[in-house]
Amino acid sequence: MNRAIVRLFAVVILLFTVLVVWTSRWTVFGATALDHNPLNKLAFFASEKVKRGAILADNGEVLARSVRASDGLWRRIYPQRSLFAQTIGYYYPGSGRYAGLELARTAALKGLQNPLTNLFGSFNGVPTVGDDVYTTLDPKAQSLARQLLQAAITRDHALSGSVVAIVPQTGAVKVLFSLPTYDDQHLSGCQPPGCSQFFDATQGRYPPGSTFKLVTTTAAMNSGKFTPNSTLAGPSPLMVSGQPLHNDGDVSYPPSTTLTEALTYSINTIYAQVGQDVGGRLMQQYMERYGFYSIPPLDYPANQMAASGEFFSPHTCFGNRRTEMLPVTSSCVDLGRTSIGQANLAVTPLQMAMVVSAIANRGRLMQPRLTSRVINSAGQTVQTIRPQLYDQVMRPQIAIELQQMMRHVVEEGTGQAANLGGLNIGGKTGTATDYTRNGVEYDDAWFVGFPESDPRIAVAVELTDIPNGYGGTYAAPIAAQVIKTLLAEHQ
Repeated sequence: MNRAIVRLFAVVILLFTVLVVWTSRWTVFGATALDHNPLNKLAFFASEKVKRGAILADNGEVLARSVRASDGLWRRIYPQRSLFAQTIGYYYPGSGRYAGLELARTAALKGLQNPLTNLFGSFNGVPTVGDDVYTTLDPKAQSLARQLLQAAITRDHALSGSVVAIVPQTGAVKVLFSLPTYDDQHLSGCQPPGCSQFFDATQGRYPPGSTFKLVTTTAAMNSGKFTPNSTLAGPSPLMVSGQPLHNDGDVSYPPSTTLTEALTYSINTIYAQVGQDVGGRLMQQYMERYGFYSIPPLDYPANQMAASGEFFSPHTCFGNRRTEMLPVTSSCVDLGRTSIGQANLAVTPLQMAMVVSAIANRGRLMQPRLTSRVINSAGQTVQTIRPQLYDQVMRPQIAIELQQMMRHVVEEGTGQAANLGGLNIGGKTGTATDYTRNGVEYDDAWFVGFPESDPRIAVAVELTDIPNGYGGTYAAPIAAQVIKTLLAEHQ
């Protein structure tokens, strides 16, 4: 009798163990996979029972909110539409579409839930409410960026454009905008070229032109190989990697030309020599300090951002037609032309904003961030996103010297169009030719800069494929106006 009871008890224990293992498979170990299974509609129904938290600008302006529909479920509303579509993104769980901050901060926005309230809603009739996410974004400056980029596309025939503005001391992103954009309230019917969900500011990779000379200068001076007063000759043309390299207007410069003058007048042949003298190993090291070769540490979906760096050429590198990045130390890289932002170098506007932000902050590169804090439905702060150091790119004294060199660029060099009264902007222009058609060069125009006497804002502007599109002519005025607006907004 005892033996039969023991056998029965063993069978019960075995069945109970199987039950625990089987249910744990779905409720614990396989929960994530099950939630993301397109055939599983429970997650969709659960999400529509939650009043998702709002997303707000730095001044409290609502950028995304939830409203109850006639069927009693919650739907997402985007009051600013295209102005913040690329940064805020969208949340449409019924079709499995998520993007931007809606995706990156979804854990906070849906709040603390449990499986029963997720599926059936609150038992006391009170809606399940997520947390509100406050961003660092400035609506007035974002709107100005849209206005200025639209003018560049309409008047100057740019194909696209981006503006990124960062607070150097904290990494807070104040402006993150590109054209073309889209309407996140109505995703259907978005067709290029006038509408695009591709976010140029974080995904678009373009040759940076002479703005990259800031990276070369950092490596040259922080390594001790050069000072602002080091002198070199700038003949034009100069043979670099077996091919002639020219200065703008094919002007040659005497051996007494200083590094400061070379940056001020953007002398290609001097900077090619500087880069070759610095060498690939040091250049690679400083590029990585600035964040090149890595996805930026922004609170934003990684699949909506791109890394910046050197790429295999489709025509060189021993016939290799791959497109992945390779280090500057590779024999495939034309180091001289990389040092002036050409060759196969491709960067995002966000990356160049990080570069100029580090210079403005005495060499300290802070992690860029779109979020400042998270507030629950009771008005309590449940999370504060604090500034975090990404890297000490250079010594503070080197950064100060580089700031002064950049001020010369705007006072008397290629960036004079950014020299708005009283701002004392330090900056660097960039012009990279994409192609020539019917004798006209189509250029990517760049400007990066900050107010040297009050470096609270760092800005990068990129305009794509402007006919004869010098960065100093087209991008610099946009940057100056955005800087002026943000300084006034945040006194």
